Amino acid sequence: MTETAIPEPTPEQAVLFARVRRMMLIAGLTTALAIAAVLIAIGYRLFRSEGSLVTTDTTATLPRGARIVSTGVAGDRLVVTLDIGGITEIRTFDAKTLRPAGKLRFVNEP
Repeated sequence: MTETAIPEPTPEQAVLFARVRRMMLIAGLTTALAIAAVLIAIGYRLFRSEGSLVTTDTTATLPRGARIVSTGVAGDRLVVTLDIGGITEIRTFDAKTLRPAGKLRFVNEP
């Protein structure tokens, strides 16, 4: 069996090989930098979050004859609109802890 000898590259080929190696190195470093940036972003979001959400069971008592007209979310607040015997009242709760945050009552002028 005869082995073929690998000829030495010409100077033009050596320059071309060096250029290709340099471009491969740049492409590899750019890819590694992009992957590192994605992993850092994912890690930042995971560790920046406030942990797992704790579920809470809360029972809010309403005045006798009250009726819930609507509910909604505004930022980190839960908003509940009530109709209490013809008087409109808005109650807000913290969305994470469900603790009362405020109460706004609307009445007609006499």
